[in-house]
Amino acid sequence: MVKMTLNANEKIKLTDEEKKMLDKLSKMKDEDIIYDEDSPKLTPEQLSQFRRVSEINQKNRRKQNLTLRVSPMSLEMAKSLGKGYTSILSRVVEYALNNKEFLKKFL
Repeated sequence: MVKMTLNANEKIKLTDEEKKMLDKLSKMKDEDIIYDEDSPKLTPEQLSQFRRVSEINQKNRRKQNLTLRVSPMSLEMAKSLGKGYTSILSRVVEYALNNKEFLKKFL
């Protein structure tokens, strides 16, 4: 079970009814939770398999460094795109590599 703290004064405006419900839930003990077939109690082994989604996604998004030679004109055009131009170049390369018809033009 994961317990979270919600500060009702920040960003989210709660109704009085929602505040009462959260107050009631904060006073609830773990043994007061009712488990059923839709929401069974998880075993310690099952709980150990949980991972933060951000950790999994971070591994997939982690960029690798690469040295690439480009013409001065290409670099100037890329930099003219402004801050984040290297991310744009990365997406362009990824698009080209994933698009076989586009890629054939340069092979």
